[in-house]
Amino acid sequence: MPEFAWPWLVLLLPLPWLLRHWLPVAAPGAALHLPQPGLHIDQLVATGSDRLVASLLLMAWLCLVAAAARPQWVGPPQALQHSGRAVMLAVDLSGSMQTPDMVLGGQQVNRFEAVEAIAGDFISRRGGDEMGLILFGSQAFLVTPLTYDLSAVRAQLQGAAVGLAGTETAIGDAIAVAVKRLSALPQEARVLVLLTDGVNNAGHITPREAGRAAKAAGVRVYTIGIGATRMRVPDFFGSQLVNPSADLDAAMLTTLANETGGRFFRATDSDELADAYRTINALEPIAQQGPSLRPRHELFRWPLLAAMALLLAAMAARRFRLAPEPAT
Repeated sequence: MPEFAWPWLVLLLPLPWLLRHWLPVAAPGAALHLPQPGLHIDQLVATGSDRLVASLLLMAWLCLVAAAARPQWVGPPQALQHSGRAVMLAVDLSGSMQTPDMVLGGQQVNRFEAVEAIAGDFISRRGGDEMGLILFGSQAFLVTPLTYDLSAVRAQLQGAAVGLAGTETAIGDAIAVAVKRLSALPQEARVLVLLTDGVNNAGHITPREAGRAAKAAGVRVYTIGIGATRMRVPDFFGSQLVNPSADLDAAMLTTLANETGGRFFRATDSDELADAYRTINALEPIAQQGPSLRPRHELFRWPLLAAMALLLAAMAARRFRLAPEPAT
């Protein structure tokens, strides 16, 4: 339904009439000299009071006041549904995330490329959740604060690069940053999903200390350890099988998840990584009725354009009326 955002501006409608009656009329002797031959004052007075010009100016004023009052088309109320949960993602960007031991779509990719694709899909499916993104390497950074704009979170993840935060792994610092951001929310809403492929070897806070802080703040931590257990690498004699995830501290990640009410997932390939995110995605949402929203579409452009057109028409009509007739 149409309505005006600032309806009190209609009080400006009589302004031209008031100005006309309040302002003093110029004395006849104060009139300007007219250089055009054959053009008389009585012709100008008659032209200035021309009904067409007056009507155009009146309609233009009405349109300007209507545009200033901000006409809007207001839709029916729509309730915003939120899950009532805040999910913080913490993604490892240390140098080892470049290890090409994952397969995605039949192609060999490194660990971060697999995370970028699968976690990006996880983000897209979390409609109704607040989400934030922490990237960590030698240091931990909050890249995206908690927001309902999931496209912004996904864009930040896709724009990241391995080594951006350093080549080491500060798992404890990443957890501490997440706890600080989540602690102000209702306790049942706090969730951290942490993905790493290594062991804590940087930062100022140990994972054990950060885990105690998370438990005290009621933050459930879901940990994902990524990396294959077997990988063939070339050597002097041809190639050999190695364990590219030998440094992964699975025991620490398991303890961290269990003590905070979360769960540890081991993802040795892209399928297991996708299964981990699907399992986390299956958490029961906490129903929460959000505020009602009435969509509003601004319509002020149309009366504004109409006013401009009417003013141009009035100027053209007045110029045509004031143009002196050619001498014969």
